[in-house]
Amino acid sequence: MSTKQIAIPQDFILGAAASAWQTEGWSGKKPGQDSWIDLWYKNDRHVWHNGYGPAVATDFINRFREDVALMKQAGLTHYRTSINWSRFLTDYENATVDEEYAAYYDALFDEMHRQGIEPMICLEHYELPGVLLDTYGGWASKHVVELFVRYAEKVFARYHGKVTRWFTFNEPIVVQTRVYLDALRWPYEQNTGTWMQWNHHKVLATAKVVKLFREKGYRGSVGCILNPEVTYPRSRAPHDLRPLRCMTCSTTVSSSTRWSTGAIPQSFLPCWSSIRLSGSTPRTNWR
Repeated sequence: MSTKQIAIPQDFILGAAASAWQTEGWSGKKPGQDSWIDLWYKNDRHVWHNGYGPAVATDFINRFREDVALMKQAGLTHYRTSINWSRFLTDYENATVDEEYAAYYDALFDEMHRQGIEPMICLEHYELPGVLLDTYGGWASKHVVELFVRYAEKVFARYHGKVTRWFTFNEPIVVQTRVYLDALRWPYEQNTGTWMQWNHHKVLATAKVVKLFREKGYRGSVGCILNPEVTYPRSRAPHDLRPLRCMTCSTTVSSSTRWSTGAIPQSFLPCWSSIRLSGSTPRTNWR
């Protein structure tokens, strides 16, 4: 088979991306370290293709060295993945680090640097600890925001010398949109107020983590991986345009504005307060 080599500009990032839960598998996972993804898989396995899911994934936690070698062979300069919050800690309230799992990331980052591949690390790629979902309702609770900041502080302190490109969340509106807005994912609970509270608290968590990163004086950058969506009306009729405005201001425009500027657009508040999909839903606590 013939091959053709193409020179990549020096400042061009040629990378790939995955996540902890999509690749690592459950090898070495301890009791009580289930994430939301793990609970979904355990409670609703029939919706996963042939029952295949995070339990094995690609067994990256045991095979990362050969996979990193393949990244180098493919010519990658960067690889983005996540740290699994639910596995990085054994005590989420006190941010007690699971040393066995943390050592795996030390080894992974060292191997990536040895192969000339820069890590780009996300702090949460749908890996909300299941116990925090059960105990506090997940991102509906401001306490979970503070627990996330404690987790981020431990991660930054340990790896800031090996990682300089950080992200707080991958596609931060996805989980709550599928669970609480569309009710298409486990645990299938339609609640617009909860959906909005999750959105807001993830913005708040990002702001607090960015503030922490800057106050500590760490080298590099920290941001968020957004997934803007475009919504089209069924028709130009007023009854189709009204929900279009609500959907647009509640997700794409308002989220993008808040993530990039840190401000909630005041013009969108009347729209938010009027959203009701079925019956009465709780008012969102914006403070």
